Amino acid sequence: MRSELRSIAAQGVVPVLFGGEVQDETLHLTEFVGTRTNNLKGLAIPPRSGMGGRVVDQRSPFAVNDYGNSQSITHHYDRPVLGEGLHSILAVPVIVAGKSRAVLYAAIRDFAPIGNRTADIMVSASRRLGTELAIRDEVDRRLQLLHAASATTGDGMSTEEIRDVHAELRSVANTVTDSDLQIKLRGLSQRLALLLSPTGIDPETTVTLTPREVDVLSQVALGCTNLETAGRLSVSAETVKSYLRSAMSKLDAHSRHEAVVTARKLGLLP
Repeated sequence: MRSELRSIAAQGVVPVLFGGEVQDETLHLTEFVGTRTNNLKGLAIPPRSGMGGRVVDQRSPFAVNDYGNSQSITHHYDRPVLGEGLHSILAVPVIVAGKSRAVLYAAIRDFAPIGNRTADIMVSASRRLGTELAIRDEVDRRLQLLHAASATTGDGMSTEEIRDVHAELRSVANTVTDSDLQIKLRGLSQRLALLLSPTGIDPETTVTLTPREVDVLSQVALGCTNLETAGRLSVSAETVKSYLRSAMSKLDAHSRHEAVVTARKLGLLP
């Protein structure tokens, strides 16, 4: 959210931006750009209360040109909002799986309406943030499966389930824009690989594959064709072939199956 607000601010469309995430149906304002006071900091806004509560409840953008006199909202937050000098405000919800997960605000300190360009920028930002939150939700779900796999016993996750989670973690890693999160996801997938790797691997014979080569092999290991792998990793089939050929060469393998078997022996795949 901080990154999105800073990106909007860099475009110079409005002087004030702020927002926050929804937790237990309550909006918590935590991020601010261009504010002059701490009046809005830490506000907790329940559903249907003020602009933010209305947007969370109705799951659609809403704007006012004269906040203090608007008849369309409750006025629980007049003191912090007007104390900041804000009059014209646009609030846009961030929707994930049909629920409001956050709200982004754009505001100016006069009574002029917020323009269409600003509205378009805010809506685009909310969609990007919604996609990122959806990805993080999926990551959290996969992490739960990973922890279950780490603590599994004979009646826990099957080998195929672990391999499926590994491949999907690699696939999700390719969809995120946050490089730190991408590194974390790939690290978690490697932990899964090590769960099923044989002991006593000779480090002198260990092959180093690039992240993309492992991505491709993880999908091939599930039985995916080059075309299916390309679709899952959002690359072309020719790119998949290139990474696969490179991986096979490094693994001294003469077939897809042999490459997967060797990668598993080296602890590169579960």
